Amino acid sequence: MKINSKGNMKDIKTLGGLKKAGYKPLSVKDELRKNLIEMIKSGRKRFPGIIGYDRTVLPQIENAILSRHDFILLGLRGQAKTRILRELMSLLDEYIPVIKGSLLNENPFQPISSKYKNLASETGDNLEIEWLHRSERYHEKLATPDVSVADLIGDIDPIKAVRERLDLSDEDVIHWGIVPRTNRGIFAINELPDLQPRIQVSLLNILEENDIQIRGFPIRIPLDMLLVFTANPEDYTNRGNIITPLKDRIASQINTHYPDSLEDAKRITAQEAWSERTSKIDVPEVIRDIIEEISFEARNSEYVDQTSGVSARLSISAYENLLSNIERRAAINNETELFPRICDLYSLIASIVGKIELVYEGELEGPTTLAVNLIGSAVKNAFDRTFPPPRSERKRGNDTIVDENIYEPVQDFFASGKHLEISDEMSNEDYRASLDQIVGLKKLAQKYYKPKDEPETYLAMELILEGLHRSNVIAKESPDNKFIYADMLENILRG
Repeated sequence: MKINSKGNMKDIKTLGGLKKAGYKPLSVKDELRKNLIEMIKSGRKRFPGIIGYDRTVLPQIENAILSRHDFILLGLRGQAKTRILRELMSLLDEYIPVIKGSLLNENPFQPISSKYKNLASETGDNLEIEWLHRSERYHEKLATPDVSVADLIGDIDPIKAVRERLDLSDEDVIHWGIVPRTNRGIFAINELPDLQPRIQVSLLNILEENDIQIRGFPIRIPLDMLLVFTANPEDYTNRGNIITPLKDRIASQINTHYPDSLEDAKRITAQEAWSERTSKIDVPEVIRDIIEEISFEARNSEYVDQTSGVSARLSISAYENLLSNIERRAAINNETELFPRICDLYSLIASIVGKIELVYEGELEGPTTLAVNLIGSAVKNAFDRTFPPPRSERKRGNDTIVDENIYEPVQDFFASGKHLEISDEMSNEDYRASLDQIVGLKKLAQKYYKPKDEPETYLAMELILEGLHRSNVIAKESPDNKFIYADMLENILRG
């Protein structure tokens, strides 16, 4: 029977009242299965806030729940594994009845401990109950080498036995671990391979026989729960990191992944990043694209250790730092207009270097240099999508025809020996005046980028300069967080 916080069921305080109301308890896996089927039929959103998994991960999770499987999510860091597990809580009934005072959330229709079996026998239909909210039925544990069997399962508590004058054969001397305290709920273990093998053994009975055994105590406690896990694929598949019998008992193995498209990646960042600043900051799509492409470039880089992954948190942190850099510039110059620049992107290095693990060649390159190159590659991708290539050749018969160089005014500016300096701390007036030195640059930006306003026009103008630099058409130096564009040949000769 469906229980809701507004209805009469929560007013029931005894087992007899439950029976009279016609309440029928379900196992946790049956409860999840029933509620999932109802949500699917009604068309309601399952796993809200999980983006990019609609056709891959989520159907497999739903199949595992419908199959009443314990399951594991295998994936690299920053792939929403823990968040997905926490969303399972929404598939539980809002409230369920438990025996009042029971540490194990015991079913009033079927107590599992000696204490409450005796109490139920003595009180009958007058057995007192209380209502447990779904939020109290989900617990999780991060697997670390120091986790013990006592932490997870429980152990005999001799101090409690002495204090309460209990015989060591009395079940009440047991100090229950977090797993039995999650009875009739969902228990999650994050980074499963980090558990020591002897601790992994303690989970075998729960997965297969649905019970636990307390060391040195001749009892078995039947548990009703869904067990779910997360792990890094490399750790999970390495022999010795996880015992084979445990792997065999986990019924479904589901692989997560990073976003497949820029659109999904941007939706994740928009959802997770802190963007509610004091003043509204308008960030155009090209900047959002570049931020996501930094992560995409890192995931394809030969210098980055791909077995560690590149977390979605990189883009989230980068976006937040971008907004902060814009705010800082406005405060420095006492300005009210807040709009990004291409040079702002190089303030994101702090968001990148701590979120990528480098292979040996990457360590030789250096994390900061690699971060700069990742940003540059992402900017060049945006430039290539928006503007014509700097050097365009095509075949006509046996002849090679070089198309008109639309960037000639830009190259001529620098070929005359002039330099152009910009920085992320310049006032808007100085920034625009600097870009306006190049005659024809604004016209190029307006023709191909089609900006919607003046700030975006200057952003497009700077994108052209950075794109040409990344295409090896013009040179750039970066002393003291300033960016000085110059002629390529002059830069080479100067050495």
